[in-house]
Amino acid sequence: MSDLAIKDNSFLRQFEVQMDGHLAKIEYASQERKVFLTKLVIPEEITKEGFKEDFIKAVLNHIQEQNLRVVPTSPQIARFLRNNRQYKEMLPVGIRI
Repeated sequence: MSDLAIKDNSFLRQFEVQMDGHLAKIEYASQERKVFLTKLVIPEEITKEGFKEDFIKAVLNHIQEQNLRVVPTSPQIARFLRNNRQYKEMLPVGIRI
């Protein structure tokens, strides 16, 4: 896995990463100690194999370092969490995917 330089753009409420001159982002909303991941946007020009998974992992690790919980409202991110159970402990109590 490559180490992506994730930027938390709190003004636009999105996590960003530059790849090949293009901006990929995960939009979010935060409430109390939870981060709601609402939308994943990856430009079609970014064709690197496994980029989407690496990007989501990097964002989840960033959130985990801040001891926050994550609520995936984006279907793509929810699917990723279903397939990567090691992030299950990041879900708030009572949230199942």
